[in-house]
Amino acid sequence: MFKKISTVFGATAIILGLMVAAGSAGDCDGKCMELANDLPTMLMVAGTGLAMMIAGVFFILVGQNKR
Repeated sequence: MFKKISTVFGATAIILGLMVAAGSAGDCDGKCMELANDLPTMLMVAGTGLAMMIAGVFFILVGQNKR
């Protein structure tokens, strides 16, 4: 049961982390640059997304570990 929960949680974390990292700039195709994030905020949000993806990989590896 733990293996399935860990794998599902890891996959969800990877997907959500990818979506967070992809949307880190916060702009809308250059038409509203005044609403875009500044560089430190963009790097912080992108780093959070990357950390979520790394944690997701960790949980998937733990879930696939055979004991």
